[in-house]
Amino acid sequence: MQRPTYGQPPPNSPPLHHPVPQHVSTVPQLRSPPPPVPQQQSGYGNPYQQQAGPGAAAPSHAFGAYGGFMNDQTAQMGFQVGQTALKHGQEYVEQNFNRYINVSALKHYFDVSNSYVVNKLFLVLFPWRHKPWSRKQTIGPNGQEGWFLPPREDLNSPDMYIPVMAFVTYILLSTLLAGLRGAFQPELLGYTASAAFAIVFLEILGLKLGSYLLSISNDSQLLDLVAYSGYKFVGIIVTLVLSEIINRGQGTGGWAGWTIFGYTFLANAFFLLRSLKYVLLPENSTDNSRGAMHTVARSQKNRRTQFLFLYSYIVQFEMERDGLALWRKEAAAAAVAAGATAAAMYIDAKTGIGADITALKGFKRGGKIWEEAVKQKKTSLYYLWEESALRRGNDECIWSREGCYTWTQAYDRVHQYAQWFLSQGVRPKDLVGVYLQNSPDFMLIWIALWSIGSAPALINYNLAGEALQHCLKISGATILLVDSDEALQARVNESKSVIEGELNMRCVNLEDAKSVVVTLPAQRPGNELRENVLGSDPMCLLYTSGTTGLPKGCQFNTDRMHMVCSQRKAGTSRTVDSDRWYDCMPFYHGTGGCAALNVLCNGITLCVGKKFSTSQFWVEVRESRSTWITYVGETARYLLAAPPSPLDLQNEVRGMNGNGLRPDVWIKFRDRFGITEIVEFFNSTEGIFALVNYCRGDYLATSVGHHGILRRRLLQDTFVPVRGDTGTGDLLRDPKTGFAIREPYDVGGEMLVAVPSEKAFQGYHNNPDATQKKFIRDVFKKGDLWYRSGDALRRTDDGRWFFLDRLGDTYRWKGENVSTAEVSEVIGRFPGVVEANVYGVQLPNHDGRAGCAAIYIDPAVRGSFDFASLLQHTRTRLPKYAVPIFLRIVENMTPIHNNKQNKVPLREEGVDPSKVYKGDEIVWVKGSDKTYQPFTETHWESLNSGKSRL
Repeated sequence: MQRPTYGQPPPNSPPLHHPVPQHVSTVPQLRSPPPPVPQQQSGYGNPYQQQAGPGAAAPSHAFGAYGGFMNDQTAQMGFQVGQTALKHGQEYVEQNFNRYINVSALKHYFDVSNSYVVNKLFLVLFPWRHKPWSRKQTIGPNGQEGWFLPPREDLNSPDMYIPVMAFVTYILLSTLLAGLRGAFQPELLGYTASAAFAIVFLEILGLKLGSYLLSISNDSQLLDLVAYSGYKFVGIIVTLVLSEIINRGQGTGGWAGWTIFGYTFLANAFFLLRSLKYVLLPENSTDNSRGAMHTVARSQKNRRTQFLFLYSYIVQFEMERDGLALWRKEAAAAAVAAGATAAAMYIDAKTGIGADITALKGFKRGGKIWEEAVKQKKTSLYYLWEESALRRGNDECIWSREGCYTWTQAYDRVHQYAQWFLSQGVRPKDLVGVYLQNSPDFMLIWIALWSIGSAPALINYNLAGEALQHCLKISGATILLVDSDEALQARVNESKSVIEGELNMRCVNLEDAKSVVVTLPAQRPGNELRENVLGSDPMCLLYTSGTTGLPKGCQFNTDRMHMVCSQRKAGTSRTVDSDRWYDCMPFYHGTGGCAALNVLCNGITLCVGKKFSTSQFWVEVRESRSTWITYVGETARYLLAAPPSPLDLQNEVRGMNGNGLRPDVWIKFRDRFGITEIVEFFNSTEGIFALVNYCRGDYLATSVGHHGILRRRLLQDTFVPVRGDTGTGDLLRDPKTGFAIREPYDVGGEMLVAVPSEKAFQGYHNNPDATQKKFIRDVFKKGDLWYRSGDALRRTDDGRWFFLDRLGDTYRWKGENVSTAEVSEVIGRFPGVVEANVYGVQLPNHDGRAGCAAIYIDPAVRGSFDFASLLQHTRTRLPKYAVPIFLRIVENMTPIHNNKQNKVPLREEGVDPSKVYKGDEIVWVKGSDKTYQPFTETHWESLNSGKSRL
């Protein structure tokens, strides 16, 4: 399984607790105002509406008041036809135009009078002593409140007349002032209007978005916000006019201009603060489905208050200042560009809408690319590689210390390997076992198998004996290509009798095969060999890490990899042709191998490292002139553990891609080696639940993925955290309903993925029992089907995902759940600790598991390491039950073959001194002791006999 990164716990609650979720009620949904009631008095409303007296009957003929003039039958028929057409036209307009603008509600905002306009202007400019600010509503026959009164009847009601007139006046005044300075140009009028409209649009968008995020909703809200956003132009006009008079045509600068601006800004801000209070801060909320009233939660009200102050003062200051600058064309360009850019960046950073749209569009484009490939019978990934190879020609394709290939040379060698495989009896849909170290030939062999419609089974070359035989058996392959390395040859030879006898599999030395391959013609295999490749066919067979038993085979489907390798076509890739990508992670592993293939299929130069080496990593990166690197697990930690060098920043790397970058090393690594972009993904070999974090800067640092507001809405019932039993691994269910207990996202839990059927997961290769264990039914309702990820994550309110723990890694002590990932991160931040691997150990006569941390201490400080300070460090940052009782000071770090931590052997050995590796040392802390002390055989016997209790 591919290991993800680890996130910090919620800051406002104990990090290992599950706080009770707060259910906040929604905001009342106010009704849109009705069409205006006809008025008899003069003003800005419409005084010419026909009104029928009480009891008046409707006209008896189709022509109403015009019937008396229509005596000619032909004219009457023509008018009837015209009236019918007009009726249908009005219906069409109402059905289409009203979908976007509520015309009836809009009329309400223009229902003003002369007295209202004068009083409203005075209120906008002098709002300090006005009371009350509440809006008036109609009272029904039973005393219930109804619609808000129109502006002419309520001074506190927002109107559109003043904002629209002020907006137009501002545009005309701005161009007039430009003309007085001799700077008028015809296009200035349109430019100023567009710029001013952009400011209003951005402001309304920000308000609407804030209202949405704070669950503030009502039918007339948009028109209210449009009205309120326009009142600022009153203050801007006053500032422009008075400043122009006082400064004698010198503009809005100087103390006078800023004084006037300061006053009008504060007046407008105070006016908005009071007026919008009744929109953003209602005392109660209504449940529309049941009509019940609920008090708005205090936390929700506090957030809305903060938003109101932010809008009324900070946002208004920026918007009014930009508006003042727009009357000069030169300032207009700068103000609009800066204001729009800043607003857009702020909104996008907070909501993630841009990233969401890019991801969704990329996914859609990738789907279309796949559909087109299906139509053309070009579903094989070979075609993506071929397109890149033919396009890049004589450019460098693969770099390695063993030798380099141009794209043309690689293209030919792929076809030579293909011919050799065909000569060995390999046919479409077959799997071929590969037991190889990283090399250019590894990639060329992989693509050659694609070219004939088959795929490789990627065997971990560290495996031997039973594990190796098991992996080969479930692959069903008949050929095993073996690296010529002596150690690899020896491991295969140990099991050769079983491999060639019981498994009927032929072992072929890679060097022997290559000696024949180079003599074969570079003939491209025919399309007929690939035309039946299905999306559900494997592009390779991967194996899980095997930390909990024998590895399980898991095929990586062709359609899934096709989406990955189509990123540049879909417009979601961050690479260009000039990039060079260094990859020394094992190619038999999902991250290392798939990253390399993705690079080649997208036309990027692949720089191959034979294996990971702390001393050679940056040397090869510099030699290969790489601009991107691949990492897995603890790779960054091991590179950080090396002594600092003047060469640390002397590299061309701008980005790194992988998974498992731990929070305690993320920023240290980035800053030390000058990496500007980190693409951290969370996934597993099975590939059902996947996240990606495209990180530049600190905001998304340490998270394993990010979902903006759009994806959070779309996936809220697809990716769901649930509560589980850390002892048994089973889901906890509500005793009343029998259904699973869903956790709030900010608390987190094991992630379940809603799937339409079991076909959504391709399953473990030739292992139906293990496949079935990944599914669970009747989770939230009878008959539903969910996939168990086995990983616990949480998601913050702003969409950042953080890894909590793997199922089985969390342990229980003193009745509390302890996250090994969290404890590891805390210990890993202590000076001198290079690595911390945390797990729970069983003790005699004790329930649960006691915490133990296997730590590797920097050899330079090991003799003077301060264990007392480490204990104090953990006690101040972790709950008492989570502080490790035992430390195992290890002689060597504890990664498995893919730079990931392996807890299994450590957990099995426990803390019994007789079972612990002799080079390691166990220390412990008992009760309230101030430091860790050596743990001896005597202490173990005391626990075993029951004399000592923890």
